[in-house]
This record gives sequence, structure tokens and C-alpha cells, in this order.
Amino acid sequence: YNNPLAEEPDTAYGESYYSRYGNSSRNATTAPVAVVDYRKTPGVAPPAAASSGDDEEIYEYDNEGNIVERAGHKEIDPLPPVDHSQVQYAPFERNFYTPHPEVAAMKPEQAMELRRKLGIRVQGVEAPYPICSFAHLGLDDQLMDSISRAGFTQPTPIQAQACPAALSGRDVIGIAKTGSGKTVTFVWPLVMHVLDQSPLAPGDGPIGLICAPTRELALQIYAEARKFGKPYGVTVVCAYGGGSMWEQQKACEAGCEILVCTPGRLIDLVKKKATNLRRVTYLVFDEADKMFQLGFEAQVRSIANHVRPDRQTLLFSATFKRRVERLVRDILTDPIRICQGELGEANQDVRQFVEIFRQPEDKWIWMQRHLAGFCSQGQTLVFVTRKANSEDVAKRISGAGFSCRLLHGDMHQSERNDTIAAYKRGEFQVLVATDVASRGLDIPAIRTVINYESARDIDTHTHRVGRTGRAGHKGMAYTLLLDKEKDFAGHLVRNLEGVGQEAPPRLLALANECAWFKNSRFKSGGQGKRVSASGRTESGQPGSWQRRRWWWQRRWQR
Repeated sequence: YNNPLAEEPDTAYGESYYSRYGNSSRNATTAPVAVVDYRKTPGVAPPAAASSGDDEEIYEYDNEGNIVERAGHKEIDPLPPVDHSQVQYAPFERNFYTPHPEVAAMKPEQAMELRRKLGIRVQGVEAPYPICSFAHLGLDDQLMDSISRAGFTQPTPIQAQACPAALSGRDVIGIAKTGSGKTVTFVWPLVMHVLDQSPLAPGDGPIGLICAPTRELALQIYAEARKFGKPYGVTVVCAYGGGSMWEQQKACEAGCEILVCTPGRLIDLVKKKATNLRRVTYLVFDEADKMFQLGFEAQVRSIANHVRPDRQTLLFSATFKRRVERLVRDILTDPIRICQGELGEANQDVRQFVEIFRQPEDKWIWMQRHLAGFCSQGQTLVFVTRKANSEDVAKRISGAGFSCRLLHGDMHQSERNDTIAAYKRGEFQVLVATDVASRGLDIPAIRTVINYESARDIDTHTHRVGRTGRAGHKGMAYTLLLDKEKDFAGHLVRNLEGVGQEAPPRLLALANECAWFKNSRFKSGGQGKRVSASGRTESGQPGSWQRRRWWWQRRWQR
């Protein structure tokens, strides 16, 4: 991605969206939206992707390319509390959904059967029925045209259920696998939400606020928001650590309807009075689990508490751990919880393979033998856990005659943006990356993911694998394990079984050398009957772990 703020604002649409889609309930003015052209506005410099001397950087990466809080950096203090009882907030409309006649005609049992086929589970009072077509959403014709031109033809499971819920004005918890298309489930309703609001006055902050844990994910969300907001003249700004604070501050001061940001940079901008959260009525936290992993729980909570209490809040995550659950209870009101598949499971559109080796050098021999075939099918993404090893692997791949580039945490932000943009354009075949790229990298042309080194944990593995098989495409993922990685082998077996894939015998044998995994495959107490990989005992009866899983599923359905 090139720096989004440096792009020329689109002024080709003439009249502003307010004059066409004004807020009739509040007699909104039809004055056009002021759009800053950085090339023509005196005193405003065009933003750049990053500033080498920017001391406001929020994230850095350790020597293995993993995102960490900056060592020795002053901790980012949360925003101060706000007494909302002392603030006079203007009313706003939040329900923009009228069920399509075909959806309204569904019987409850039909809706439940459709959810079962989609592989989603819904919890919450009066949750709207899922849709079968984008036409059922009742969106504006221009937005529908943008959706069609973007290549969307059929709703994914999370889109089928979460879009009606968000358009209805409900708070939403979305738990879905990577590559499920969840980004647009909060972007499309946000565009409709913004169109109904009165125009921004000088000094107003954004109407929609989207918080993401990393720069890469923020840029990906920005691209989607700009794509669908652009036809209406909706201004979208992306603010993240690593970009120039001065330039992002100027962009926020110029005014924007939608702000996509990382939590720390948002707090910095609010404290510098570059923006404020008084107009925010639509709040999104994407990948909240990753924010907690980065240690920003206090900052996330302070952002939520800084926004008016009657806002609409949406929270999306690939996992739903206890800390995220506590956050949900504290900041969401009567939410609809939508879960696609098992929590933290891999994408069923990705076929996973596992190879086991004795020595690290054996991995490279395997890679040499198969890489040409992978590249003939599409782009290939190679994950390496350690940054030093990533440089060696990239050098070897280039030496073998493949066009290859490297992506790791020590690279300058502008270099990383250029590398990702070139990869999206198909300028080279193989990208070697540390886990800095495991989230937010959305490139449909990736057909093969190779985990040259195993991930630190199974959640990171899930997100790595999710870089292929996106938006309904099929993909393949290869994990190269050493025979000493017994513990990870156990987690990998469970991951494969969670999406209905059978674990290879060698992987299962390696996993059984791990004590916790072996114990989990035996029925506790009694005669200690052996449990197979399918979860059943030798007599064909379900094992104890499978019975517990069924119990939780029945409890969820109730």
C-alpha cells in the first residue's frame, strides 16, 4: 500500500453526498463537504508514509520480527474519563434495515436451517435472519454498484448474518475465521450510517471510528472504507504508528467522516487535540484479541469509554478469549454474537499439509523440489519465525532463480508498504515474511502458504494459513516441522481435526510423543480406552473430550 493520506482526494463526483443523501429527519444542510487537496492547499504538505525521525512510533518489532511494545518507550497513558452526563449529544438514527420480503417470509426453523448450512451460530435477542443475496440488504443503488464492481457476488457466512445485524443498529460480536470477508461487514453499514448524519462542522471529529491492532490491518481496512465511501465524497483518514504524526494530525484537523487507526496513535491525536470523539456514533474494534496481546487493553477501554454511551459498537475477533469476553460485557449493549465455525479454527477453504524432517537443512531440499510447482499455481508466501533465518531463506530462493522479496520488522514502513504493493501487483512470485505479515495481508492471488518455521502458537498459525483461501478461493498450506516439535504437533492435530481434515499418521505419531496430547486421547479413569484421532474409542463410542465438546455445542444452541 502506498500511503493512503498522500492520495489525491476524489472530487469527480461534484455535489456532496449530503446534498443527495441528507439527513431529512434533522433538516441537514446541503453544503458541500470540504475536501483538502494537499497539492493545492497552501501550508498543507502532502503526507508521506513514514518519517524516519518520528518519535511518536507506537509499535516496534523484536529481533524475530514479532510486534512488541517498544522497550523503554514511555507507556501510552489511556484517555482521561469523560462525564457523559454533562454532555448534550445530538440524537442519531441507527436502524437502516428493512427485511426483504423473501427474508421476512422465512419461518424461524428455516432461518435456523440456513444458519446451520452457513456454519454460523447466533446468540442474542431478536437477531435478524440471515440473507441469501446482497439485494436483501436494501442498500443504496450506488453502494450496490460499488459492491458489484468490487467483485462481490454472494455473501459469505459472516456477511450473511452480520450485515443485517449491523444495519439494524445492533451491537455485534463477530467471531470468524481469517479470510471470511468480515471487513466489509462493518464498512458497508458504516457508509450508510455516515450518509444519514448531519455534515461535519469545523472542529468536529469523525462519525465512524475503526480501531485495528497493526498498521497493515489498518491500511487494509482503510482501502476498503475508501473504496466504498469514495463515490459519496466520504473522507477517510488512516492514522497509525510509523507514519508522520504532523501529517496525520493535519489530515485529522481537516476533518474526516471515518477514521481508521491504531489505538496508541488515536490517543496521541486526541491528546494533541488534532481530533475528538464527540461525533463518534459508530465504533469498531477489529481483532481485539491482538490488541490485548500487544498490551493495549487499558487504552482500548479508555477509547470506548471516551465515546458516547449510546453509540453502536461492533467487535470482531478470530478468537474469543476470556479477556475479550470481559471487554464485551463492559462496552457492548445487548449484543448479537455471531460465530462462524469453531473459535480460532483454520479456514476450511485451505487444504493443509504437514511435512516432518530430521534436520533444518532437509526443509530447504524439500523447498527446492516443490517451489516451482507452487509458483506455477499462483503467488507463494513463505513464513519464517526468526528474522535472521528469513534473510537466509530469501537469499536461497533468489539464488534458485525465483523472483523473491523479504518483509520483516526492521524494514522502514515505506519499504514495507512498497513491498506489499509490489506483491499485490504480481511483480514477484515469492514473499518471505516474518509474522509481521500474518495479519492484514489480503491478496487473493496467494495460492500457497509455506510455514518454513512453525508459528509461536496455534492462533498465529491459524492467521498464517488464512493468508490463502480468502474470499471463497481455494488454497494450500504446508507446515514444515522438525521431529523435535512434539508440542506444536499436538496443537496442529487439533487444528486440522477442527476443520474436518485428517491428521497424517506421522504427525499423529509425533503428537502422541507429547504427554498432554497423549493423555487427552485417552478416556479419563476406568479402563483407559484409547481414543482415535476422530475422538471415538476403539469400541466406537465417543471419547470424553468429544462428549465435552458436544455438551458445549448443545449449550450454545440453547
